[in-house]
Amino acid sequence: MAAAKIRKGDTVVVRSGKDKGRTGTVLQVLPKDEKVVVQGVNIAARHRKPSQQNPQGGIDRFEAPLHISKVSVADKDGKPTRVRFETKDGKKVRVAVKSGEAIDG
Repeated sequence: MAAAKIRKGDTVVVRSGKDKGRTGTVLQVLPKDEKVVVQGVNIAARHRKPSQQNPQGGIDRFEAPLHISKVSVADKDGKPTRVRFETKDGKKVRVAVKSGEAIDG
């Protein structure tokens, strides 16, 4: 399996869809489904009936998964960039294509 170019904790920019242009932090990566969950992006709502656990009921809002192809890692200037891998000091490091800087993570 190839190394992940987007990882938990990365700051990403949404490239397409209703949240295009918004940025957020990756909360979860779902590699089998090729999806990511980004904080504050792709908010979904579920209307819940009152129950034993939730006697009030109401609307639950949460971040829904987003396809990984819709997001790109944010470069140091906040603009989207692609990611490549380089070997530095015998270690495989993720590098931003635009700036050439290593991505922390």
